[in-house]
Amino acid sequence: MSGIYRIALKLLVNDKSKFTALLVGITFAVFLMVMMMSMFSGILSKSCAPVYNIGARIWVMDPAVNNTVSSIPMPDYVLSTARSINGVKYAVPLYYGGAQVKLRNGNFQGVTVIGLDDATLFGRPELLEGKIEDIFAENAFLIVKDAEFNKLENPKLGSEFEINDNRGLVVGIAKVASSGLFGVPTLYTTFNRAITYIPSTRFTTSYVLIEPKSETDIPRIQREIAKLGYQALTREQFVKKISDFYTFKTGMGMNILLMTTISFIVGLSISGQTFYTFILENLEKFGAMKAIGAKGRELISMIMFQAFFTSLIGYGLGVGAASSFMMLAKLRMPDYAAQITFTILAFALVMVTIIAGVSSYIGVRKVLQIQPFDIFRG
Repeated sequence: MSGIYRIALKLLVNDKSKFTALLVGITFAVFLMVMMMSMFSGILSKSCAPVYNIGARIWVMDPAVNNTVSSIPMPDYVLSTARSINGVKYAVPLYYGGAQVKLRNGNFQGVTVIGLDDATLFGRPELLEGKIEDIFAENAFLIVKDAEFNKLENPKLGSEFEINDNRGLVVGIAKVASSGLFGVPTLYTTFNRAITYIPSTRFTTSYVLIEPKSETDIPRIQREIAKLGYQALTREQFVKKISDFYTFKTGMGMNILLMTTISFIVGLSISGQTFYTFILENLEKFGAMKAIGAKGRELISMIMFQAFFTSLIGYGLGVGAASSFMMLAKLRMPDYAAQITFTILAFALVMVTIIAGVSSYIGVRKVLQIQPFDIFRG
């Protein structure tokens, strides 16, 4: 570190009150920004959990569907037509719906029921206990062991429950890549059992899952499905549609944007005002350095060094505080929806850089206006 940066660092840290105020302001701003964006990212990730867990490459649905929960049943001819399209390796039906489960203690619990194709069981989860063949047994269900598992009284193999006046038997405990968004346990069974046990409309197929023979066949499949008046989306397209729905068609996206903007403004105002006060209190020192030969660009580099040094420390503290808070929250609430991604960290770093740039600009303007004779006039 050159001598001029040593001086800048000593000037900064020697004024402990101003240095602490700068760190607190930036840390608080980064903490809020990271928390808001992480919560939103976690919510979007959980909202797309069924798409990732089932793993189909193409999802056929009614065009009005905007998320996995609000599925609209389709007639059987959609499945038959999909299987006949050139380029389709195979196509299977999927049932996705909700039901009420009556537990042994008499309580009722809402669940999500996923009905897999009876012939292939495409989209089946990985089993922790039990055998997948047992799903064909009478009244058989698989239960996903995730954050919502205890809401079903932590069932074991052989546990019984009642679903719409029908007996249900736990034959397997499964795990999936991600749990759902709304805090509802998930059950897997066969397609025919799902539509038999759960009341539905005359159409019963929630989605048609297609595996194309190759990537080049996907556009053709999508065009053929569109001729039927339905929509065929790749996994990535469906995830984007779900994300766009929660971002732009609910209040969630706007609320997160407002909170992130407010956090940025809070950090900018606190750091800008505190840094300006710091410059004013050290104006004589900068003037003295200018009088003994320090050039304007050297003074500018000192101020920028001070601003970015403080901002980067505040960035680290803010990210650390947010990460610690999320870890504690997940220990208390396993279904807490929040995740930190590299995109969030990069965005927060850009915001901190802007805060540092604006703060240093405020200080630079004041220092460049000072004249040495003003310092020594008295």
